Amino acid sequence: MNAYPNISYVAKLISEPTRAIILESLMDGKALPASELAYMAKVSHPTVSSHLSKLVEGNLLKVEQFGRHRYYKLASEQVAEVLEKLGNIAPPVQIRSLKQSDQMKQVRSARTCYDHLAGELGVKITEALLSQEMIIIKDDQYEVTKQGEEWFQKIGIEINNRGKSRRVFAKPCLDWSERRYHISGWLGAAIATQFFNEKWLIKSTTNRSVQLTEKGSILLKETLGLDI
Repeated sequence: MNAYPNISYVAKLISEPTRAIILESLMDGKALPASELAYMAKVSHPTVSSHLSKLVEGNLLKVEQFGRHRYYKLASEQVAEVLEKLGNIAPPVQIRSLKQSDQMKQVRSARTCYDHLAGELGVKITEALLSQEMIIIKDDQYEVTKQGEEWFQKIGIEINNRGKSRRVFAKPCLDWSERRYHISGWLGAAIATQFFNEKWLIKSTTNRSVQLTEKGSILLKETLGLDI
């Protein structure tokens, strides 16, 4: 008997092309109905329903019921982390059109990774916070300094508001496009949420990319010295 976890079961679920598209489509943490996922994966509704059932059974997705409607989302932050890590070892995408090239540039520039910021923007914010000692790395996790608490409070994030959350506070997440680290965990989610709430960032309607607004550019320039 094999005493190790059955990783081949999960690997088979992820490796099927349609299921991989479904998982990637949910990497920004949102919940979508089967009809929209079928459209994204370019398959029929019965086909996507079969794939969704397998992903739910395999604990990669969960279902949220709103009246008669069912919405699917990633089962946890851990699932998103696994998918992001796979992106670091996957072969590069073969660009075959101008549209695909433009989309790749957008995603590499700034995107969401589950519920936190990734891409060049997420990495630059993280590195600026480290270089100015707003955060420090300790025991493979990020800690906020006193100076950092003041900075986060200035942009509307109260560090003490994490309360009794069991979620990891802040940890490095290796960015598949930059090959450097951005912030995940409670703090990473709080940063992204605040940026969206204040309209410093806006989400794309077609992919995981996000766009820094003029307000956001001014904020990063004035508070972190980032000229983006």
